[in-house]
Amino acid sequence: MSSVYGENLRLSIFGQSHSPAVGMTLDGLPAGNKIDMDELKRFLARRAPGQNAWSTARREKDEPEFISGLVNDTLCGAPLTAVIRNTDANSGDYEAISETPRPGHADYTAQIRYSGFQDKRGGGHFSGRLTLPLCVAGGVCLQLLKAEGITVMARAKSIGDVLDTGSFDRPVAEKAFPAADDASGERMRAAIFQAAREGDSLGGVVECVALGVPAGLGDPMFDGMENRIARAVFAIPAVKGVEFGEGFAAARLRGSQNNDGYEIREGRVGLKSNHAGGILGGITDGMPVVVRAAFKPTPSIAKEQMSVDMNTMQPVLLSVPGRHDPCVVPRAVPCVEAAVAIALYDALLARRREKP
Repeated sequence: MSSVYGENLRLSIFGQSHSPAVGMTLDGLPAGNKIDMDELKRFLARRAPGQNAWSTARREKDEPEFISGLVNDTLCGAPLTAVIRNTDANSGDYEAISETPRPGHADYTAQIRYSGFQDKRGGGHFSGRLTLPLCVAGGVCLQLLKAEGITVMARAKSIGDVLDTGSFDRPVAEKAFPAADDASGERMRAAIFQAAREGDSLGGVVECVALGVPAGLGDPMFDGMENRIARAVFAIPAVKGVEFGEGFAAARLRGSQNNDGYEIREGRVGLKSNHAGGILGGITDGMPVVVRAAFKPTPSIAKEQMSVDMNTMQPVLLSVPGRHDPCVVPRAVPCVEAAVAIALYDALLARRREKP
């Protein structure tokens, strides 16, 4: 499976939803930077399951055990490797449907791709559980970016048809629900609960903003900054779309509306607006990087759906058992921050190695 990312950083993610552990190796980190473990734990707690009524009841400690790459919590130059034990997996939930692909999941495509040898328990390597090692790597990169004056923050921009109407000018990490406007957050929660009561689920949009990103990161064409970020964000299960700046809305604008004019501020070139989302020609322009990721509704739902028994090749009605989020968006907010941070730090290292 291709679970490796990066050019200057090399991130490899391993494990399955119900294997003994999941984990990651992040190679290429500069030695000498100290990692604040308490800050990392607080970050990981934002995506942890079993904390509230709108997330899965699966309870995991989600405590990474670093087995290489650190000495006294300081990066030592060796590959940074962490494992996180799975302690609350319930594989029995999946025995009865092991040959029945769940609609909206990767069960069928994995069966075809890996000839039936894939781990079918809880989605195996395709599970949202794999966002945990992604967040371990991203949490480290967030701290390294912070030391460079770069802040990455995300929020739930929308859930279902409920929009966050608040001004997103500060982090929402300390809030119980990751919306800028508390009233909007309450409406989002109500929408999630209503869908869950009906045996259904909701999707939504996570918006991420990176502040303090210098101009000049990225490349044209295949290694553009949009490409790098999108590849990392699409590693998060349930992401079905990524846009930057105005995104698809730009298709409804005129050039005179969408172009960002230039000006001189404090002796430097600046932009008067940010419709481009901080990236032009695949290269950062010094404005905030703005990216949004669209998440599909959680495919595991109690409502009956049509599927097939792949042994008998007969149609069956399926109601998915197990413990699942009625909406993944609230827990996905730190996952998007992690993915964007990894991409930005990889590009920052690339730029530094190019300079004489």
